[in-house]
Amino acid sequence: MTTPRITSRQNPRVKDAVRLRTARERQRSGRFLIDGVREIERALAAGIRPIEAFVCETHDELHCATAIAGLRSAGSELLPVTAEVFEKLCFGERDEAGFVGGAETPRRRLAGISLRAGPLVAVVEGVEKPGNLGAILRSADAAGVDAVIVADGRTDLFNPNAIRASLGTVFQPNVVEASTAETIEWLQSQQLTIVVARPDAEMLYTEVDLRGPSAVVLGSEADGLSAAWNGEIATPIRLPMHGLADSLNVSTTAAVLSYEALRQRGAAK
Repeated sequence: MTTPRITSRQNPRVKDAVRLRTARERQRSGRFLIDGVREIERALAAGIRPIEAFVCETHDELHCATAIAGLRSAGSELLPVTAEVFEKLCFGERDEAGFVGGAETPRRRLAGISLRAGPLVAVVEGVEKPGNLGAILRSADAAGVDAVIVADGRTDLFNPNAIRASLGTVFQPNVVEASTAETIEWLQSQQLTIVVARPDAEMLYTEVDLRGPSAVVLGSEADGLSAAWNGEIATPIRLPMHGLADSLNVSTTAAVLSYEALRQRGAAK
């Protein structure tokens, strides 16, 4: 369905969409925004159906053909807007993307995770920065991690920065949110070996066996992991630090550990 072209930045639908840039409005409305052709295509592929999509009148029709076809097939309402209106809608420097979609926030839970045999699961607890969260999701996707659990997160999954940094991998069905207590209970129910990254651990990350069903757990840069991960439930590991810094960015640590697991599992094959 296509509606008449929107020419005013004060249009009520435009103003409603812009409000979704705030976490409070996303939480209140249960909706979020998707910026860009690639991201919209990946959301559609993951089963997320935008309710509406604002399309800049200067968009590249050939580049956007697949996204438009997908949106029409999903029953999304296409809302043509002028370049001036789109400038108000778009996120950061994403005005070149040509599309902003509005969708209902998917409610994905631990019970819905589907795992293959011998899975690798990543858990990030208390993450605060959406850019870090998105980068973790991107590297986990690249390394073939089976699921990512955001435990007691301090930023929402569908923050525009998280979506952009993840390159749309945030939309994958096995990316879920849960409390730390729920996460630990679920990991144990799946009989996963739990490995936690701690700067003061004695064991190096290359010394732990990640070939079997495993969960790698990382904490926030500000506070690290909570006490819930202490004790016999988990094996602490560390990355060697040879300079002045005592830790790496959490997204970098996540990438190193994801690829170490991939290496151990025979990536060369």
